[in-house]
Formats: sequence, C-alpha cells, structure tokens
Amino acid sequence: MTLPLRGRSPGAPAHPARRFPGTRRVLALATASVLAAGLLGAVLARGGTAAAGTVGAGSYTETLPAGAALPTGCGALSSNPRLFVTPDAPAGAIPTNDWWTSLLWKRNNCATSENLHAHPLAYRAETNGLGLSYTTTAAISGTATGVGEYHYPYREDLRVGVAGLAAPVVKAADWTDWTVTADWSDGARGMRATIGHGLPFSYYRVSGGAAQLTAATAPTVWSNSGATIGFTVNGHDYVGYAPSGATWTVAGAVISSTLGGKGYFSVAVLPGGADRAALAGEYGRYAHAHVTGTRMSYAYDPATGTVRTTYAFTTTPREGTETRTVTALYPHQWRNLTGATPITPTYVSPRGAMEVLTGVSSFTTSLRYTGVLPEVPAVGDATGTDLATVTGYLDAELANPEGVGGTDTYWAGKGLGRAARIAEIADQLGRTGVRDAALNAMKARLTNWLTAGAGETGQLFYYDRNWGTLIGYPASYSADTDLNDHHFHYGYFVAAAATVAKFDPTWADTSRYGGMVDLLIRDANNYDRADTRFPYLRDFDIYAGHDWASGLAPFGAGNNQESSSEGMNFANALIQWGQATGNRAVRDAGIHLWTTQSAAIAEYWFDVRDQNFPAAFGHRTVGMVWGDGAAYATWFSAAPEMIQGINLLPVTGGHLYLGDDPNYVLANYAELVTNKGGPPTVWQDILWEFLALGDGDRALQNLRAGGGFTSEEGESRAHTFHWIRNLAALGTVDTSVTADHPLAKVFRKNGARTYVASNITAQPLTVTFSDGTRLAVPAGRTATSGALTWSGGNATGGKTVPTTPSGSPSPTPTSPSPSPTGPSPSPTGPSPSPSTPLAATRYLLSGGALGATAGTAGTVSVAAAGGNHDGTPSNVQVFTATGLTGRYTGAATRFDLFLDAGTTVGNGTQLRVSYDLTGDGTTDRVETYRYFAT
Repeated sequence: MTLPLRGRSPGAPAHPARRFPGTRRVLALATASVLAAGLLGAVLARGGTAAAGTVGAGSYTETLPAGAALPTGCGALSSNPRLFVTPDAPAGAIPTNDWWTSLLWKRNNCATSENLHAHPLAYRAETNGLGLSYTTTAAISGTATGVGEYHYPYREDLRVGVAGLAAPVVKAADWTDWTVTADWSDGARGMRATIGHGLPFSYYRVSGGAAQLTAATAPTVWSNSGATIGFTVNGHDYVGYAPSGATWTVAGAVISSTLGGKGYFSVAVLPGGADRAALAGEYGRYAHAHVTGTRMSYAYDPATGTVRTTYAFTTTPREGTETRTVTALYPHQWRNLTGATPITPTYVSPRGAMEVLTGVSSFTTSLRYTGVLPEVPAVGDATGTDLATVTGYLDAELANPEGVGGTDTYWAGKGLGRAARIAEIADQLGRTGVRDAALNAMKARLTNWLTAGAGETGQLFYYDRNWGTLIGYPASYSADTDLNDHHFHYGYFVAAAATVAKFDPTWADTSRYGGMVDLLIRDANNYDRADTRFPYLRDFDIYAGHDWASGLAPFGAGNNQESSSEGMNFANALIQWGQATGNRAVRDAGIHLWTTQSAAIAEYWFDVRDQNFPAAFGHRTVGMVWGDGAAYATWFSAAPEMIQGINLLPVTGGHLYLGDDPNYVLANYAELVTNKGGPPTVWQDILWEFLALGDGDRALQNLRAGGGFTSEEGESRAHTFHWIRNLAALGTVDTSVTADHPLAKVFRKNGARTYVASNITAQPLTVTFSDGTRLAVPAGRTATSGALTWSGGNATGGKTVPTTPSGSPSPTPTSPSPSPTGPSPSPTGPSPSPSTPLAATRYLLSGGALGATAGTAGTVSVAAAGGNHDGTPSNVQVFTATGLTGRYTGAATRFDLFLDAGTTVGNGTQLRVSYDLTGDGTTDRVETYRYFAT
C-alpha cells in the first residue's frame, strides 16, 4: 500500500580479511591454466574483521528499538513470516511485495488470500479451491476532470478444487520470478495450483478426490471430447485439459473428472473473438507442459545502448514430450519484443491488450537505454543576470541545504535529495563553499543513519532475520508494519551517497559507509540472487515491469503504487552509485530497472499512445496504478497538481525519461490546467520543471512570472531555476541517439543537437554516441558539444567501470567469495587515513610488472595444467609491484579478470595474490582465487 508520501534497503560489505600493519608491501599475482587478455587490473582495496552488526565504519542493530513496530499479520506471523509457507517452500527471505504475497502474508483473511491480479486472469484462494476471474469490462467511477478511477474487478467465473476439499488454511508452497504455487490440504484431500503473470493456464495437482470445476452460473459447454472440455461462463471461454484417457462430466454448474487416477490437469482461459475450438486445440499442445519455474535475466550493452531482457520458463511435462508453453505479454513487453511473433486475438487486461505467444520456452525484449545525468548542464546564460540569480539562490542555501528535512526515513531522505541537487549544481557553477556545505550536511546525515547508536537518538537501521529486511527507524508511511515504500525512502539515501562518493570516495568505500549503502540497496531491490538475506528484487515486479509499494494487498483492487517517479529515483540512484563506486553489478541493475520501468510508466501511468486506459475513463494520466486498474487520485490529496505531480518528483538528472515524448508532456500539463481550472497553485516548481521537458521557453516564462511560489519540500529555488533555465537552452530530450557511457544524454532544439556527458573520474573520457559523434570529457567535468559547448564541475572521485556488456545472473565479482547468509560483519577499528590509504589500481604489463598506468593491450598465454588442478601453482606467470607504501584501512583485494580460452570449453585460470608486507623478501600473506570459468 502506498500512503501519503513515502519509504527504503541492505548490501554485502567487504569480504573479511586479516588485519595487518601498514608499511611497505610487495604484491605478486600468479596465474595458472589458460589466460589470454589484453589488459588485466588488480585493485588493492581494504579488508578486516569486525564485531557482529558492523559494516565497515557503519552499523545496524538486530535488537528491535524500544517502541518500534514489526510487520504485522495473522496469528504469530509477525515473529514467524513462514507461518503460512509449506515446509518444502524455497529457503531464504520471503518475497514481501509481489502480486501474490497475500498468500503468505495474511492480515485481513487468516485462512485464504486477497485478490491476486495476475493478468490476464485474477485469482482468489478459498478454503475449498482457487477462484478464477477474467473481467473484460472496466468499472469506471468519478469524472473526466476530477478524481476518478477504473478497475477490472475480481468477479469469479470459476472455482477449481477437489470434491469435498475443506482446507483450514491455504499456504504458499513455491515461488519463482513471476509464478506462485498455492497449497491446500485437509488431511484427506489436497491440491497444489501454479499461477502466474501472463499465463492463460493455471496448473493443478490433486489427490483424495475428483477434480472439480464449479462455475458461477451453469456453464455453456461448446466442446466435450474425452480429456478436453470447452465451456463458457459469464461470457468468457475456458478449457479444461485432463490427462489422456480421462473424461469430464457436467452436472448443473459443476464439471468434474476423476483424471483417470493421474492427479493432474490444467485450465486455460481463451481470448474472445477467436475460433475457440481451433485455439483450444492449439493451447492443448502445451496444456500438460506445466510451468514449474520462471526466471528473468538481463544484459546491458553500452556499445549499443540496449538492455536485453529474457523471460524464461521451466516446464515439467506431465505427459508427452512437449516442454513449451503459452504466455501473454504486457504492452511494454510486446512493443519491444525481438525474434517472435504474437498470435491474435489478444487478452483484455487492466494494462491494455496482452498479446499471445504460443510454443515458447522464453522470449526476449530489447529496450534502448537513453541515459541519465547527475544534473542538467549549466549551459544557459553562463555570464549574465541569470547566472547571478542562480548563484544568489545557491548562496542562500549555505546554512541549510537540506531544507525542511525530517526525522523519519522518508522526510530525512527528502532533505538528502534536496541537498544532493544543490551540491551538483553548485559544483557545476564553481560555488565550492555551497557545494561543500551540502556535501558535509549529507555526510553527517547519512553517517548518523548508517551508524546504529550514534548521533541523533533513535535514527538507525534494524535488520530482522525472520523477515529478511532492513527497516529504518523512525519509520513512516508503514515502512515497518507493511514493509511499504522501501525503494522510495532508500532511493534518496543511495542517491545522496552517490553524490558524496564522487567527491569523497573514502567515505563511500566498503570499509567506511559503502557497505551500509549496499545493504539499503539490497533490502529494497536485492540485485544478487545468491544473497538470501533479502528477497531478489523485493519491490520490483519482474514481469509487470514496475515496482509495488507493498505486497499484502488488503484491498479488493490488489497491490498499488503511487509515485512511479520515486521508484525511478531508486533506479537512478543505483546507476549513479554503481558508477561512482565502480560497481558494475549495481549500476547495471539500476539500468535494467530504470529502462524497464520507464517503458512501463509510459504505458501504465501515462498511456502516452492513448491505447491502454479504457476509452470512457477520460484521463491521460493517473496518480496510482492498482492490480486491477488505476486511479486519477492520490492517498493524500485530490488536488490535480498533486495527483499528477506525485509521478514527477523528485526532479533529477535521472528523471529525463519524463520528457521522452515532448508532445505528451504538453498534453499532460494541459490536462492539469483543465482539471484545475487554471494554472497550478501548489507544487508549481515541480510542474514547471516537467513542462520544461516539453517546452522550456514556456516553463521559463511561467517561472519568471510566478516568483512568489512556495517550493515543494524536496525542491529549492536554486535547483528549480537551474533546471528550467538550462532546459530552455537545451531543448527537449532526443531519444533517437544513445551513448556508450551511462551518464550521457542528447537534447535537440530548433533542429540542432547538444550532446552531454558526465565524467566523474580523475581520468579524461571520450564518449561515443550512436550517430558517430564523439565527445571528449575532461576529468571530473560535465561537458557538452554541438549546439551548446560548455564544461564544468570538479567531481573526480568516481571509479572506472568496465564497459563490456554485463548480465544479471549474479553481480560481476570483484573477488570471489561465498554468498553471505546474513548482514556480514565488516572491519571495525581505526578510521582510514585520508592522506595515506592503500588504494591503488595496478595493470598487468608485458615483462611481468604491475604498473600504475595501463600499457598497450596485449596477450599473455599460460600453458594449460592438463585438466582439473588441485590448486598448486603450475605453468605460472608472475606479475610484481614493489615499493607500495600506505596505511592499511580495511577490506580485501579486488580485481577484474578477463580471459580468453580460445576454442576450448571448460578452461579457466587461478589467481594468487602474495604480499610481502615489510619488504624483507618473505611472503606474509597469500590469497588464492582458485578458478575462473571461461
């Protein structure tokens, strides 16, 4: 549930390593097996040991603060979230924010579930079976100019069960990326049903009695041939598929089958408008290939600016050899589908038409990643009166860059977000005093929250092992009792930390506060499947393509999400943090979330093509998306400015997707003016900033004329003026051109393009755009070329991120380690010295040196060890660096290792790092990383 203004997550700290004194060191890298690489980097980082609850210099608590609340539910659920889970269910943290979560997180109904809106079907677990609903007519309420909503409400067509079944409670038995299996048992009879997003089929295994389909009204049977029966209920066509040799009987509203004693069957709903007999036959080819698993994987390719996402199915053939299935795709999927052709007709859904693929094991979408920026560049009126205006606004923020701020996770986050905007634009404009004041304010705020028991009383993070979650206290908007809005709240924290990291990388190191920031990320949307401390992508609905605020769904309309833009703030924060800290796994997870969800927002919150909302609804945008529909409304206000503005804030360089369709921006703003009966009178800054993405000149005119406005709580006059003035100069977003760097964007005005890229590292960078344009970006600068040429900024703390394509199965390793089982301890002890840390990158060079500067790319060949090896070095190539002096401050060695095994499958390489800590010729420490796959 999303409540009036929002919520936040954990990560893996550095791998523990022995502490040792900081003096001269000799480091050697040894490799075995086959290695061929142009350039290898060995990164010296920091490691150590720690007491429980510490993560670098930060910490969390596992003792619930006095008076703090936990997730609530039926019976002993608060202390035992697996109360409604079968013993054979998956281990690890339970999913808490999925479309089906009310099966295991029971609150209003302690025996069954709430409505489960899977699309095209909706379901409801009852004690005697599973209800099925396929609603094709929208229920619309309200007006076209005021608060209004549309829903495809749950109306049961059919209940599937076992004759006589009376289970006292329905439990969750299994779950995968977008499916769930529910379990019924009354001691004599049992049933398990698997349902999922996009599945026209539901799959059943039963025992103790005949399969029974009970229709809401007497069904019209249009086909009954042996194991297959086709019938219509409430105008919707269904097909029951029993095992071969079985038959179906009809008695009034009840259809039943003994299943020939085989205990399995499936039921499918057919789209209307088709030759139902022919389609029933086509579906029948796949009816007994029961879907038993689903898995999403993604890969971001910087060179082409694309994110490819594959949705794969695992099936178990109950009979025959067919392993493929049938699935229906949402608009954000079928519009970007590659390599497959849907059949007709389509399913009706609350998200618009769902197109159908038959005979598939997987399908793939390809989306363009069009880039984000830390902030729009300062290209407008660089020396005139507008510069004086914005710098005056900046100077006014010197004493309090966080503005209103707050004590809970949401409002503290809003203050952090405000300060981050001020720091970014002050850096661009050379107002270093204001920038540093904002950075210091953010560091103080973040350090307080990320260190349990320090600073302001009660502001800390608590990890609950039962629920697999990190809750910030004081909590707000049910972030504790409902695990609501964690991505909303924590996105502000991570985004602020990313800005700090660009200027003070020591603060962001895993030995300091980076590990705690990573924990926040993992709580809200854990990007590492191997990390079972938190559910994978908690808040993100993998198939639906967007976040849910929570998952217990105590409403007939199912789950909901209000502020899609605060969800995008979290995704952008991952991109910025991953880029600043050199963590490609986090960065690319953010790129996947950002790219996928921006496509979903365009479809389901904005309906930019005017094809998904019911025609009679009348609105071009909604404030909230529900499981069964959407609403032009918010939880906290009926004002059109807030209904529309809640999906626009916070305005950052990660929110330029809002301008992907400038004509829609103008239509959206026009609806606001119509519904308001005039221009906005609250949140004018947010709405003008949005308008600037469609018409910057008009937005600037409004800003100049409306100087008496009150800033939205997360905004400042400095940022509002900077954003609108510079977009008036840049023009609108040009999505036809991508870049090979994630922090880049293209704008167009009067036919002329401006290319923008941000380089947050200490080395110069050249960014190549898809139209062939190349932009040289000095170290620490944001630069532009084309229509406007400008460069500014001093952020040089970011780390280099590898630019090769990456994927999602697990994060790209820095150094191999076993998966953590709980928030891992990290070093305690002395704070790192900012003047003499041991933090250096070394490159493998010809001749066996580990140099500080990369040489010409080359190849090193290592003779094969002749099969599996026991770890003893053989056929060794050694690279050595000497004369490294520094103070040890924690963490472990990190490196990126690229190898080419030629045409031989299964070859790999071993890497060993040896340390002579005192320079006396004796090895004091050895780290062996035993195997890297080809």
